[in-house]
Amino acid sequence: MLPDSFLARPIAHRALHDLTKARPENSRAAIRAAIKAGYGIEIDLQLSADDQAMVFHDYALQRLTPETGAIRQCSAADLARIPLNHGDETIPTLTEILTLVAGRVPLLIEIKDQDGQMGPDIGPLEQATADALAGYDGDVALMSFNPHSMAEMARLCPDRPRGLTTCGYHPDDWQVLKPETRDHLRRIPDFERVGACFVSHNHRHLHSPAVQRLHGEGVPILCWTIRTPEEEAQARRVADNVTFEGYSA
Repeated sequence: MLPDSFLARPIAHRALHDLTKARPENSRAAIRAAIKAGYGIEIDLQLSADDQAMVFHDYALQRLTPETGAIRQCSAADLARIPLNHGDETIPTLTEILTLVAGRVPLLIEIKDQDGQMGPDIGPLEQATADALAGYDGDVALMSFNPHSMAEMARLCPDRPRGLTTCGYHPDDWQVLKPETRDHLRRIPDFERVGACFVSHNHRHLHSPAVQRLHGEGVPILCWTIRTPEEEAQARRVADNVTFEGYSA
């Protein structure tokens, strides 16, 4: 069951990031700002070369750092030396962020797909996540676009709430995926199989039949990514909570 804390306060997307205030996304500074403001926090996980869970959104380094190449090719120690753009921090590990949050606000963790096609070639990042979470007492919920990832987390962390990150899978936005994979995931058919208890859906597609079915069954519906008060008001007609950025939700 998803703890009530994930519905009681808006969730800061990649933490409360603001480049004008030297707070890059998924950074310690953005985490501290979200805690101070009392928001829940959403973060993303990628895997290092030595199988550590790193708090970083992209598969490649170049958008968010001065470096290039895949994050998967760098060790955690190497990544700890790579500066994030627009700030004075480097890429943190999940363990560091858990220590920083220390249960003060709920933490929504998205495990990024490592298979490339939302398939079963997963495991090391899920294991690294489970290892980092061992003994953590704060409210945590796990989610992924890849249902295989959540099935693995059900095995590794059966007591942690799990959800699916979902959307309409428009072909223009998901060209890397096979059409049959997009069609499958759009229907959210794996919800019960992986033991999910919520979805976090693209706010532009909240009226999809799959979301409406789950909503009618009482499943908590989160949504992403809200960027204006007007979008928030519209989304809350369906969604139970919002993941936001760029304004004060």
